[in-house]
Amino acid sequence: MSNRYRYPDGAPCWPELTTHDVPGAVRFYQKVFGWQCRDLGPRYWNYTMCLVDDQPVAAITPPAVGLESVEPAWNTYLTTSDVEASAVRVEAYDGKLIILPTTLPEEGRFALAADPEETIFGLWEPGTHVGSSLYGDVGAMCWNEVNARNARVTDTFYHSLFGYQQLQVGDGVDYDYVVWKVGDVPVCGRLRVPYEAEWIPRHWVLYLRVFDCAEAIDRIVRGGGSVRIPMYESHNGPVAVVADPFGAEFALCQHAKGAHPVGVSPFGGH
Repeated sequence: MSNRYRYPDGAPCWPELTTHDVPGAVRFYQKVFGWQCRDLGPRYWNYTMCLVDDQPVAAITPPAVGLESVEPAWNTYLTTSDVEASAVRVEAYDGKLIILPTTLPEEGRFALAADPEETIFGLWEPGTHVGSSLYGDVGAMCWNEVNARNARVTDTFYHSLFGYQQLQVGDGVDYDYVVWKVGDVPVCGRLRVPYEAEWIPRHWVLYLRVFDCAEAIDRIVRGGGSVRIPMYESHNGPVAVVADPFGAEFALCQHAKGAHPVGVSPFGGH
C-alpha cells in the first residue's frame, strides 16, 4: 500500500463529496468500492469518513450552511503549509474565497475557494489529518486534474498559488493537457476543454483506482449511477467517467500501481 504521511504543497490530498443525500451516497459508494463509512457525529456536522482497510481515503458531507443550493460534486483539496497565505494569494490572483480559513481542532485548517473560472477547490493545512492515507491503491484516489476553458488563466492562477513546474502533454492545440509537478514529482494535471463543451462541468476531476473498470461500471449502473464517458483505453489502462445517482461525477482508472493517468482525456489520442 502507498501510505501517505505527508503531501507536498500543491498536491491533491483529500477528496470530499458534497451531496444532499448522505445516507444514499454512503450506500452507493459502499457497494461500488467496499468503503467502510463512519459518521463522525454532530460535533463534526455528521461528516462521514470513508476508509479502505481502516485508512481514510475520502469523505462524504452535506453542503455547508449557506451553500445548500450547490450541486452534488466531488471536491479536491490541495495541500498547503499555510492556509492563510494561500487564501491571500487566491484573492490576489482573481480567485475568490467561499469559506474563509477555518480551524478544526488538531485535525488541521481548511478553506474553500474558486479559481478565476469558478471551479471550486479546497485548501488543506494538515495537522493530525494529512489527507488520504492511501494513494494509488484500489478504492483510493490515484490522480486529479482540473478542467479549464481558458488554459492560460488557469495555469497562471495555480502556478501563482503553488509554483508548479509544467510538463506539456500533446501538441497544446488540438490536445492541450499539462502535468503540474512539485519539483520532479507529478502531482496533478490540467485539461483544456472546448468552450462549446458545456456538458463538461467546471470541476476538479477525481480519479479512483479500481481493480476492474468494467466490473466497477456494472456496479455503478446497478446502483443507480450512470456512465458519462464510456470506458476507453488510455496509455495507462482502461478509464471511464461516471456519476453517482445524485449527479456527482468522478473517474475510474484501472492502471498499474505507481502510474498515473496522465493525458487520459477522450479529447486526445491517449
